[in-house]
Amino acid sequence: MSSAVARKLESIRNKGAMRDIEVANLLGTRPETVSRWNQGRAYPHARTEKTLLELEFIVDQLSDFYEPDEARLWIFSPQKLLNGASPAELIQEGRIDEVRRLVNQLRDAVYI
Repeated sequence: MSSAVARKLESIRNKGAMRDIEVANLLGTRPETVSRWNQGRAYPHARTEKTLLELEFIVDQLSDFYEPDEARLWIFSPQKLLNGASPAELIQEGRIDEVRRLVNQLRDAVYI
């Protein structure tokens, strides 16, 4: 039986085509730590868990209109609407709300 954290990580891998090392870098932790979360041997600190949940939400939203590889590229690519920064950079800087706003804008444009 997998933990809730492991299921969130699996969702990020499946819908966002991200490897554990990329998730670790986004969350400011080590790949070994993410591996322990996957195995249920450790759990993220509250702040890191909040960011993990936000990341999973963003990846899930992107999966509505991007294939997994496209979602991954979007997260790691510079974005014009973020003044040339990548969503990954903003997530690493703790500015995930800006990424969520942009994803909402993209979703609104897709469904208009």
